Amino acid sequence: MRIYFDYSATTPVDKQVLDAMLPYFTEFYGNASSIHQFGQEAHEAMDKSRKKIAAKINANYDELIFTSGGTESDNLAIKGVAHAVHKKLKKNHIITSKIEHHAVLNSAKSLENEGFRVTYLDVDREGFVDLNQLEKTITKDTILVSIIYANNEIGTIQDLEEIGKICHEKNVLFHSDAVQAFTKVPLDVKRFNLDLVSLTAHKIYGPKGIGALYIRHDLQQENLIQKMIDGGGHEFNLRAGTENIPGIVGFAKAVEITTSTHIQQMTRLRNYLIQRILVEIPDSRLNGPNIKTKGDKRLCNNVNISFKGINGQELLLQLDKEGIAVSTGAACIADSVEPSHILQAIQLTPEEGALGTIRASLGKDNTKEEANYFIEKLKDIIHKLRKN
Repeated sequence: MRIYFDYSATTPVDKQVLDAMLPYFTEFYGNASSIHQFGQEAHEAMDKSRKKIAAKINANYDELIFTSGGTESDNLAIKGVAHAVHKKLKKNHIITSKIEHHAVLNSAKSLENEGFRVTYLDVDREGFVDLNQLEKTITKDTILVSIIYANNEIGTIQDLEEIGKICHEKNVLFHSDAVQAFTKVPLDVKRFNLDLVSLTAHKIYGPKGIGALYIRHDLQQENLIQKMIDGGGHEFNLRAGTENIPGIVGFAKAVEITTSTHIQQMTRLRNYLIQRILVEIPDSRLNGPNIKTKGDKRLCNNVNISFKGINGQELLLQLDKEGIAVSTGAACIADSVEPSHILQAIQLTPEEGALGTIRASLGKDNTKEEANYFIEKLKDIIHKLRKN
């Protein structure tokens, strides 16, 4: 049996998505910037797709620009705003959290190297940002707050509505990397007072190589964001380059076919896995929000568990031999194994199993049969590893 439990890394392209994309590789292949009929067919498909995706987050169609993915969107949001605001208003302070995706953290570090000040907010043991610290950290020099909506590793869903209120009251711009959260939890840019939001297609059964950045219209009008790629005037003059029409069409279709039924299925399977593992495998620990008290604050498909006395990479490799794909929360750094920056941020110690952590992330087509197979193999492997 081959089981894929790594949907937070990437997803397969849904057949409906692929079918929607195919004509734009071979039949409607025009450049959307061309004014002839071929170009206009491509442009119309792009416009329709943009409107569908924008509507999903309660945005206007011209507030959404297409990028190559979440990483580019994060870079454009953070660096583009920082440079533009600094140039215009001389502000130089950015706030983010310690559990961001590397696309955000490394963008922040890049700005630090240029002389910007960056504050990295603490999180509690379940991964929630300290809102009091956020409020106290904002100063007259603060340009932007960037907080991930749902953490890719431990599944923590932040209270964007409350964070947005704080940013709005303090007159500070607010960005969120919503790559993992998009279509799994509600995302309303107006209700959350969001100025920028990063999205991508390949986490939601769309193609790789296409993403989007929501940019509130006022930012564009007031020149509070600057482009990072020079070239033509594509994407409202914010992202040069010929648009990826098949990818854009596929992205919109992936958004369109998302259903609440899929979310409910994944949530039930998530809870089943967590409950059985914690009961049946000694010295195991759930990382992220507790499903009994804060289940709605945990991604519907996220199972992140640490096992005392286990090497996470060895566990991953043994599971892979059994045909099961998961990811691990530790990485080899300079010939030593260290917990991820997220596990360190929630203060998970090696004694608690920080080095023996795996993430199983579920998809809409995973089954209880697969979950049972996974649990039995997991129990056997951990028993053998602990004996050795």
